[in-house]
Amino acid sequence: MLTQLFNLSNLFVLPFWTLMILLPNWSITRRVMESYIPFVVLAGLYLYLLTGTITAESAQALANPQLVDIARFFADERAAATGWTHFLVMDLFVGRWIYWEGQKTGIFTTHSILLCLFAGPLGLLSHIFTTWIKQKFFSPKEDVSLSNSSSPQAQE
Repeated sequence: MLTQLFNLSNLFVLPFWTLMILLPNWSITRRVMESYIPFVVLAGLYLYLLTGTITAESAQALANPQLVDIARFFADERAAATGWTHFLVMDLFVGRWIYWEGQKTGIFTTHSILLCLFAGPLGLLSHIFTTWIKQKFFSPKEDVSLSNSSSPQAQE
């Protein structure tokens, strides 16, 4: 059952990523990405997996995490599936945020969403850099000399 849940969760997120990457401006993509349902489903799965994973011993180890304890914890298949579900929901959430930022600002996001799919934090970093580059080099700048020459004092 655990393997099936793991496989299903991986398949579950693919349509959302596909829509954001291949059809970002489609009205159906926008409607689908407005929904919180994917996150409720994945967070519900996470909760289910987590409650079956955490023991008194693991909770104590995770309360004051040491690398060796984390490695031991994730050596268990159920804990690994729980961690993977955590990645799936958070990466999709960040990917969705990047998608909506692109829709609002007109900033190109496909590369950042792709990176977010495969390496979540790198997708976020890519979007931050892309936004900065666009603002720094491609945003319209006011020409100070033109705006001053049209003022009443400049015409006197």
